[in-house]
Amino acid sequence: MNYRERELATLGFSNDGLDRGAIIESMGPWIKTVRAFKEQGFDSGFLDALESPELPTENLFYARRPCEEWERYCNVMKTEPVCEYETAFGWDPLKRVSFRIPFVSYDAKILEDTDEYTLRYDRDGWVRKYVKGRELVQEITPVVTDWESWERHKDHTRQELARHCTRENMEKAYGRYRDGDDRFSIRLRLTGFFWLIRDLMGVEEHLVTYMLEPDLIKDINQFQLEVYRDQLDGILDIIKPSTVFFEEDYSGANGPMISPDTFEEFVSPCYREIVPFLKKRGVGMVFLDTDGDFVPMVPTMMDCGIEGVLPVDVNAGVDIVKVREQYPRLRFWGGFDKLALVKDTAAIEAEFQRLMPVIRQGGCIICTDHQAAPHTPLENYRYYVKRLMEVMAENRRDGVPLG
Repeated sequence: MNYRERELATLGFSNDGLDRGAIIESMGPWIKTVRAFKEQGFDSGFLDALESPELPTENLFYARRPCEEWERYCNVMKTEPVCEYETAFGWDPLKRVSFRIPFVSYDAKILEDTDEYTLRYDRDGWVRKYVKGRELVQEITPVVTDWESWERHKDHTRQELARHCTRENMEKAYGRYRDGDDRFSIRLRLTGFFWLIRDLMGVEEHLVTYMLEPDLIKDINQFQLEVYRDQLDGILDIIKPSTVFFEEDYSGANGPMISPDTFEEFVSPCYREIVPFLKKRGVGMVFLDTDGDFVPMVPTMMDCGIEGVLPVDVNAGVDIVKVREQYPRLRFWGGFDKLALVKDTAAIEAEFQRLMPVIRQGGCIICTDHQAAPHTPLENYRYYVKRLMEVMAENRRDGVPLG
């Protein structure tokens, strides 16, 4: 059984033909945790290869080496360092690749510089005030404020796509991961249809625009959908991801930021188009990434083709066992309380026992509900990975009854 087959079988609701359950972390490592583990004696070279992004709208690591512009879009800069970091702990090899709609693509410039602050036009098109002597950044003007600014950004994006997202550059980025199922599985990460507009407008402005300019929201969504259909057509000629996940983050500890009706009107139509497209092109499963309490949105999500959710945020009150009781066919990636890793081995064992009903039912890859926290003891994290392998081998293999 190769890595792709094992991952998809683990996410299936059957043990038939499964040699053991896949073990794969929900998200790539938190750089603060990487530093903390290095201080405790674990160093995979991650910090020498990658650095954190500078801007709030950047959601990926960047290579410390000089990078070409196309790498910001057909982005595999973190793929190898993260895989090396994770496999050194014993995780299954996963190649995390992404496609980013051109966004961090403007020429930065200083608009004003005083003794108190610097006003800067940033590479993502936002204007921000950086207060000197303090880690304080004030967002002044977003990329999109109205139809006129959106049309400018749309034209800019088209130009950037034409310049950088060529089939030649796609091959440079993703070609090394063609036909690699015996050596790794592939996860493709895409910006979701809620998330992108938040990055363009800011949270409050985005939510207000649903009411004041609904056609503007729909136009942005449709443009994003067109870009995905066009660009993914080339990318999926090269790679066949076992899973695709869309970054959305539309929920917090108190529940979703938009109602199921708003999701249905604005977001669902996009997924009803893109999910069948992805499946037809060989993608195994489609997941949605949102922190917090997503549960009220589950019926709407599943109805538009989303097959699973990650990372199932325990500390937002989401209990993976209870959600499975409500929605028996919803798949999960995550669900393990990361704060148990901070405590001791007894807490880790208790968390495995809590999750055992879902593990035995299938349809899940159990891992931390986001990333291990920086104050996690390295020895606890090693114990957790070792025990996870044992639990998934004992409970997810051919011949072991589910339930």
